[in-house]
Amino acid sequence: MAQVKLTTPLDEATVRGLTAGDEVLISGTIYTGRDAVHKHLHDGGALPAGVDFSGGIVYHCGPVVVEREPGADGRRRFTVTAAGPTTSIREEPYQAGLIARYGLRGVIGKGGMGLKTLQACREHGAVYLHAIGGAAQVYADCITGVEDVHLEEFGSPEAIWVLRVVDFPAIVTMDAHGGSLHEVVQADSLDRLQAALAGS
Repeated sequence: MAQVKLTTPLDEATVRGLTAGDEVLISGTIYTGRDAVHKHLHDGGALPAGVDFSGGIVYHCGPVVVEREPGADGRRRFTVTAAGPTTSIREEPYQAGLIARYGLRGVIGKGGMGLKTLQACREHGAVYLHAIGGAAQVYADCITGVEDVHLEEFGSPEAIWVLRVVDFPAIVTMDAHGGSLHEVVQADSLDRLQAALAGS
């Protein structure tokens, strides 16, 4: 297991150099996106102007965001107070298509994803990154600013929040070589269950 510092946007060579089990610390810009965003894009909706997923990372997260007084320049200002991951498998019907269409290099969430997403990671050079549920405050502390927000009509948790992060921690659990820690754990669990049943 290695610890790797990543800075977005990511190139394919960097992503293909990662292996399931690697710990990463992400700096740069990441985008939140949950059910409404994935369905919107899957159904042919446009990516908002100013949002570029190419080489980017989408975080399955509905952050808790507080809007503050506008700055001297009149721009809206926000503070993220919690930013824990949401369950990723809900995006399985859409994720592979978004990786292929928009050139995503990473997806952050919890719980893993399915074979369709794993295949897309292998074909296009992307990774699934596992974040820890219950660590919403820890992740919020890694967010140094909010650059923008898009698709607010979906509601704050479902909008695309453009976040600046520094040393955002995650674990590669699905890599661009077809490796999946989720499949390893599932197979091991089944083996243990069968052994337990056989011994009962």
